[in-house]
Amino acid sequence: MSKDVCEIESINKDAVREVKGKLRNDDEVYQISEQFKLLGNQTRFKILYALLIRDLCVCDLSCILNISQSATSHQLRVLRNAKLVKYVKKGKMVYYSILDNHVKMLITSALKHSKH
Repeated sequence: MSKDVCEIESINKDAVREVKGKLRNDDEVYQISEQFKLLGNQTRFKILYALLIRDLCVCDLSCILNISQSATSHQLRVLRNAKLVKYVKKGKMVYYSILDNHVKMLITSALKHSKH
């Protein structure tokens, strides 16, 4: 028998009830897991990491990532649709930034966790 499973079956009904009462509904869990899938893409994570440092336009991001502006725009559109980034137009330029502090904390936490 494996050491990483209980040797007997004993259900703690209070613990089960408590956790079941606090679990998110399936729609919320789906949305969250989809956001994590987006973060699993290296290019999108690099974009978010770059935007954590400072707001950037598509031209700058494509240069930083060494990919085409078209590919950069596509990834930004995916991130924007997922409500992870936002943009502001200044004259003929469009600058992207991370949507809010929640996204910043998520990226920062992932970076810190990777060092452990």
